[in-house]
Amino acid sequence: MKGASEVGGGARSRSGLASSGPWWALIAAFPFVAALTTVVLVCAVVTDRLPEPLATHFTTGGRADGYGTAQDFLTVVLGLLLVSGAVFGALLQVRAFRPATPWLIAGGYATAAGVGYPGCLTLLLNEGAADASAVRLPLWHLPAMLAVALAAGVLGRLLAGAPPRLPHPESGGAPRLDLPAGTAAGWSRTISSPLMAVLGGVLFCAGLVLGVLVDWPASLSLILAAALVLPFASVRVTVDRRGLTVAPTLLPSRLRIRRVPLDRITEATGRPIAALREYGGWGYRIRPGGSGLILRSGDGIVVTLTGGRTFAVTVDDAATAAALLNTYADRARSQKGG
Repeated sequence: MKGASEVGGGARSRSGLASSGPWWALIAAFPFVAALTTVVLVCAVVTDRLPEPLATHFTTGGRADGYGTAQDFLTVVLGLLLVSGAVFGALLQVRAFRPATPWLIAGGYATAAGVGYPGCLTLLLNEGAADASAVRLPLWHLPAMLAVALAAGVLGRLLAGAPPRLPHPESGGAPRLDLPAGTAAGWSRTISSPLMAVLGGVLFCAGLVLGVLVDWPASLSLILAAALVLPFASVRVTVDRRGLTVAPTLLPSRLRIRRVPLDRITEATGRPIAALREYGGWGYRIRPGGSGLILRSGDGIVVTLTGGRTFAVTVDDAATAAALLNTYADRARSQKGG
């Protein structure tokens, strides 16, 4: 559609990471330093009572099936903590990831706990054992480890605080479609994400392989993850007299990802959307002040809701969809007012 409003970039925000950067760096580094220190201290305390070699790997039934020296084990654990800490630290320096900084910090806390917990646990299980083959891993530690990692992630998210505010591009006005009174029109487009399709397929296949080679309970998490990812691999975006509808094309049409009725729409615009800079990634994203289904960077519809929040979806020909949506929203308001 011609005449759609152009969107400028605006000035870059000088708040957020610029002022909170040093604190965020310390907060982000803390879990890795704490986990590394804890593992070293536990090793120093129990080192005289460890078997040689010690049990370092366990089957799903809890029996030891891998062995190594205490020094090699400590090197592996500390290496994992250092490398993962360096990766998260590097991601925090990437400008495109700044809207997702609090979640990166939360992921760092969960990762540090997920490495540190089994590191300390392995040393403590081996303490005092005369023969490493007799060491057993109580299975209740598996959900406990997950719970600790999740709790650490929540703590990291709370400590990180709010993400930096990004400037909202200014619009030159919301477009309207010249639709004669009494007539109706519809607009629909399908958008697909090869990334989501590949990720969902890999997760599903990995779950099947794990189920065949190991056991099915262990594969359920991968299959569930695939079931959550694949519906977002292809979606249909529709604008009609009922409002804006986003539904997965791989599922029955009555199942929807999001429907925004006309009475909740204040304004709709079509503009370029930067997936990483504005939403911190791809998929169904939630950020302060709004949410969106972001399958790529590029053209998208941004709807301002009556409560002030926004909802965005990336799709081609977004300007036409936004103009039609504004026309229908105007009609709904005029009918309600009349």
